[in-house]
Amino acid sequence: MIDEYRSLVEQIRYHNEKYYNQDNPEITDYEYDMLMQKLKKIEKEHPELVTLDSPTQKVGGKAKREAGVLVAHRVPMLSLQDVFSKEEVYEFVNDMKRELVDPTFIVERKIDGLSMALRYEDGEIKTAITRGDGINYGEDVTENAKVIKDVKKKLKESIPYLEIRGEVYMTNSSFEKVNETQELLGKKPFANPRNCSAGTLRQLDSNITKERNLSLFIFNVQEVKGISFQTHVESYEWLKKQGIKVIENYSVCKTADEVWKAILEIGEQRGTFGYDIDGAVIKIDKFSDRELLGNTSKVPKWSAAYKYPPEEKETVIRDIELSVGRTGRITPTAIFEPVRLCGTNVERATLHNQDFIDNLDVRIGDTVLVYKSGEIIPKIKEVVLSKRPENTEKYKIPTVCPVCGALAVREQDTADIKCTGTNCPAQLARHLINFVSRGAMDIKGFGTAYVEELINQGYIKNISDIYFLKNYRDELVEKGIIGKEKNTDKLLGIIDKSKENEPNRLLVGFGISNVGKSTAKAIMKHFKTIDKLMNASVEELKDVNDIGEVSAVSIKKFFEDEENQRIIQILKDVEVNMSLEQDENESTKLEGLTFVVTGTLPTLGRNEATELIQKNGGKVSGSVSKKTSYLLAGENAGSKLTKAQKLGIKIITEEELNNMIK
Repeated sequence: MIDEYRSLVEQIRYHNEKYYNQDNPEITDYEYDMLMQKLKKIEKEHPELVTLDSPTQKVGGKAKREAGVLVAHRVPMLSLQDVFSKEEVYEFVNDMKRELVDPTFIVERKIDGLSMALRYEDGEIKTAITRGDGINYGEDVTENAKVIKDVKKKLKESIPYLEIRGEVYMTNSSFEKVNETQELLGKKPFANPRNCSAGTLRQLDSNITKERNLSLFIFNVQEVKGISFQTHVESYEWLKKQGIKVIENYSVCKTADEVWKAILEIGEQRGTFGYDIDGAVIKIDKFSDRELLGNTSKVPKWSAAYKYPPEEKETVIRDIELSVGRTGRITPTAIFEPVRLCGTNVERATLHNQDFIDNLDVRIGDTVLVYKSGEIIPKIKEVVLSKRPENTEKYKIPTVCPVCGALAVREQDTADIKCTGTNCPAQLARHLINFVSRGAMDIKGFGTAYVEELINQGYIKNISDIYFLKNYRDELVEKGIIGKEKNTDKLLGIIDKSKENEPNRLLVGFGISNVGKSTAKAIMKHFKTIDKLMNASVEELKDVNDIGEVSAVSIKKFFEDEENQRIIQILKDVEVNMSLEQDENESTKLEGLTFVVTGTLPTLGRNEATELIQKNGGKVSGSVSKKTSYLLAGENAGSKLTKAQKLGIKIITEEELNNMIK
C-alpha cells in the first residue's frame, strides 16, 4: 500500500508540474482527476499517510521568477474541491444547508483557462497577477493583462481598492488562428487553448499577447474597499455596470434539484459556447456565509466544481479523408455517422497520423467509440472489434500527396508524413512566407496578409512570381492589396533590391528540409554558385561540414525536380544573384567551435554577432548544452548564463571574441 501511495503521489506531482508550470499536460483532465480521486480514497482509508506536501493538501502550481516579478497574494487564490457525481453534488448542497440558514447557490460555467487577479486602486488598474503557488506569490503579468480586450483599465466608480479574480482563456476561433500562424512559421502548434492562454499570458513581449487575442471572464470579488456587497449576484451586477465582463448566464438556485438541473443545462450547452469549459462551479451566494464557512489549506469550503464525465457514443466510420496543411503535413480525418455529443452533432475526428491509426487499428467500416472529455474537439477512443465487418483492410496513408501527387514521406524521428512537393499548392503560403522572411530573402514589409491575398487573387503561384509583381503595379495600387502608391512602391523596391542578396539567403528561401541559415552558408561557402550546387552529387554534398546523408538526399532531390529547375531558371532570368562573392574578412579561426549568444553586447546586435561567428567558421546555437564551446554574454544574460556556469562552459565577452578572431 505504501509503495502504491508513493508512486501515485509522484505521478500526480509530475502531472502538476506539466500542467501548472510547463503548460504542457500529458494526460487529459479526466485522467488526472481519476488519479487524484484514487489518492484521496487511499488517504481517507489511511490518514496516517497524509503529509503537508501531499498533492491533496496543496495548490498545484508554483510562482515562476523567470516569467516576471513575484507579487505577494493579499487574498489566497485557492483551487476548488471536485465532485464527479449527482450524489456528491446533493451531498455538498445538503452539507451547506446543515451549516447555513437557508443558503442560496450560484451555478456557473467553469472556464478552462488560467487564473488571474486584477487589482484596482482609486478606480485604475495597478497590478495583474497569476495564481502562482496560490498562497504566497503569483507572477506579475500587468503589461500583458492591459492588452487583453476584456480587461477594464478604469472603473466608472473610483473606489479606493478592488481585487477581482477571473479566468484568462482563448476562444476556439482565436486558438485556430494562432495555431495556423504557428504552422506557417514552421513552429510547433499548441496542444489546446488552455496551454496557449497560459503561455501567452507569461510572454515577455506584450505585442505577442495582443496578437493572440486572449479573453477574460471575472468570477469573483476577492477584496473591496469603499463599497460593500452582500451577495455574489450583487457584486456581479455592480461589476457589469463598471464594464467588467463576468461569467455568462449563471443560475441562482435554492435546492439540490435546481443545482443539478443547472449543471445538466450547462453540460448540454457546452459544445455551443465557442470556448472550452472543464466543469460547472457551485458556490454560496452570500459573502457572510462564505466567511462563516472559511477555507481549508487548499480549497474554499463554500464552493465545489462538478467535473463532467466524458460523453461517449458509438458510430461507424464511413471514410478517411486526407488533408495537407501549410507545412506539408498530411492529416487523416475519420468521417463517421453523425452522433450528438455535449449538445452538438459531430461527424468527423482527426486520426492524427499513421501511428495513431496503427495503435487503434482503425479501418473504414469499423464501429468506434467517440468522446469529448470536457473539450470541444471530438476524439476516437477505441475500435469496437466485436462489431468489425468482415474483409476490412488496414488503413495506410498513401505515399503520394493527395493535393499535388508528389512523394509523401515520413519525417525522421516524428510520426508526421509530409508532402515533399516544394510547389504544392497546399503549402504555397508557407513557402512564400519562408522565402520573404528575415532569415531568407529578407523582403521587409511583405507580411502574411499580403502573401495570402496575392495568392488568393492569383498574382502568385510560386516564389518566382514575386519578381513579376512590378508588372501589376497599377492594379495592385487600385485594389489596395499592399496599400496605396507609397506603400506599394516601397515594397516593390525592396523586392527588386533583394535580387542582390547573397545566394545563401536564396538557398534558405527554397525551403529545403534541414537547410537553415548556418547550413546554407556552409553549403554556399563550399560550392560558391547555385549552378555548382545543382550539379553536386550526394557524396559531394556530404563533404560539406555537418551535411549528413538525409540532408544531402533532400538537397539532391530538390534540385533534380523539373519544376524547381524551371523556377530557378526564371530567377536567373530576372537576375537574382546566384554566386557568392569572396569575403576578404572570412576565416576558419572559429572552425569546430559552437557559440551561444545571450544578453546585450556593447556594440554588436545578436544577428551581427551570429554573422561574425559564422563568417569565421564557427557555429551558433540557440540553447546552452554540453556541446557548447563558449557562451558570448552581454548585460542581462539571464538563464543561459546560469546554465553555462552550471555546466562549466567558458563565458566570453565581445572583446574576447574579437581577440579570438584577430
